[in-house]
Amino acid sequence: MRGAVAGLGKGADMHHSSREGRLGAALVEAADTLSEAFDTVAYLRRLSDHCVALLDASAAGFMLIEGGEAVSFGVSSRQQELALDLLEVQHHGGPCLESYGSGEPVPPVAIRAAHASSRWPDFTERALRHDIGSTFAVPLRRKGTPLGALNVFAPEQARPSPAPEDGTALLLAQILADAAALGLANHRVFTQYRTLTSQLQEALSSRVRIEQAKGMLAERRRTGMDEAFIALRRFARSHRLPIDEVATAVITDSQDIAELGREHPGPA
Repeated sequence: MRGAVAGLGKGADMHHSSREGRLGAALVEAADTLSEAFDTVAYLRRLSDHCVALLDASAAGFMLIEGGEAVSFGVSSRQQELALDLLEVQHHGGPCLESYGSGEPVPPVAIRAAHASSRWPDFTERALRHDIGSTFAVPLRRKGTPLGALNVFAPEQARPSPAPEDGTALLLAQILADAAALGLANHRVFTQYRTLTSQLQEALSSRVRIEQAKGMLAERRRTGMDEAFIALRRFARSHRLPIDEVATAVITDSQDIAELGREHPGPA
């Protein structure tokens, strides 16, 4: 008897450790968003997979929302079509929109009870077709700004394997949602900085090309640098071309701007 009890305790510890390990792996993955190859849908799918495994759910999915409208979904690999269907049907109401609107979690709700009370009629009817017994949602938010929600779907019949209590399930889901929000926000900042860096680099390269073209024109026309720049700018304006494009043509000695080398600078 004592050995059986010890065995049960060992099994519970292993399950607890396994869940902690899975949560740790999920949080590490949630932070890995600083990459040019980042894919939002694939990222949310992987976090949804972690959520399903941690909570022993049927399926889970993220809904990203802008201006009150869903703009993107990321659903678990397990029962992917089910999760996507239950997210897409929430146009007129559902756990995701409710959690997004309030900024607070929607605690576990029995689908049959919600359907009987006409709460989210379209969603609950579809959930019953999929044999979903209950659902809950937590907000996806960053520094008070709502980004969407994470929706978890539990089976009609309880599974034999132990699952987290409702309070623990909400907490774990909210931790994953907060980590996802942080990861998405970091990727957005990363993208903005890369775009800015690219723009600054292009501006610098353009300036270098213009200076090089000025020097070449000054030598060809035997004029000063200022006069060469006036000629370059005048040609660009008269032909409605970007000055950088004209400068590049000068550097490559394009025949399209051969006349520029013969012009004499006039008024700017």
